Amino acid sequence: MDDPRIGFVGLGLMGRAMVECLQKNGMELTVLGHRDRSGIDEALAQGATEAASGRALAEESDIVMLCMGTSDQVEARIYGPDGILAGAREGQVVIDFGTSLPASTLKIGADLAEKGAVYLDAPLGRTPAQAREGLLNIMCAGERAAYDRVRPVLDILGENVFHLGKLGNGHTIKLINNFFAMTTACAMSEAFAMADAAGIEREALYSVMSAGPLKSGMMDFIRAYAVEGRIDLAFSVANAAKDVGYYRRMTEDLGRESPISGATDAALRAARDGGAGDLMVPQMTDWIATHSKKGQT
Repeated sequence: MDDPRIGFVGLGLMGRAMVECLQKNGMELTVLGHRDRSGIDEALAQGATEAASGRALAEESDIVMLCMGTSDQVEARIYGPDGILAGAREGQVVIDFGTSLPASTLKIGADLAEKGAVYLDAPLGRTPAQAREGLLNIMCAGERAAYDRVRPVLDILGENVFHLGKLGNGHTIKLINNFFAMTTACAMSEAFAMADAAGIEREALYSVMSAGPLKSGMMDFIRAYAVEGRIDLAFSVANAAKDVGYYRRMTEDLGRESPISGATDAALRAARDGGAGDLMVPQMTDWIATHSKKGQT
């Protein structure tokens, strides 16, 4: 696509950073927000146009991008008389950058295909700060021809851009990735909490564990908080619980059981439902230390 018109839905922390990056690179944007207008106002100040609805945004855009928190939120913007689907047209590409349920992704993809549009799932890795600099990891899946058409725009946003095959593969891989990451994070948090209970210094435990094959980036994220009080992984317990819950729903859709994710899911849900959803995942170390006495979890 030459000089594509881009519609962007969902200007939270990540979305507004992506919009900033696109605008710095000369992209023409139409934006659509929800409740918090700070991201919308920033985009408008840099020359974006605001749409009144998803339908209006789609009618003005060659590429529609969504960066939202849940599949329910994505579906709310896609469907309905004023939704994106109502304004979709032949040759348009719609991209979901969020972490969504693969089953929802496939449903939306089929419905958009009836209008001649193509749906791509492209969940993200890395942080809003890296999004501003065009350094995201982008896990894109869906029709290869559509991916090739939008690849120049994806390259503006991402340092590492992957094409992962058929529609839904991106969200599936992201959910598997986040299940593994959050299971590792919760296990390391519990390890530090049990060291506390045994009177063992956290750094002593880390020194032994990190000297062998257990050492990983996630271990170091948890250690940074547990030992130094520094949060290097700014990912909330609420988001972690959502992603692991989505992973478990995905495994059910595949006709499988997930014995390993059960403990991670239970710990994250207990923390979230107990009022700790706004904590960052490394702070699960303190939550588990406080709530791990018998009868408290």
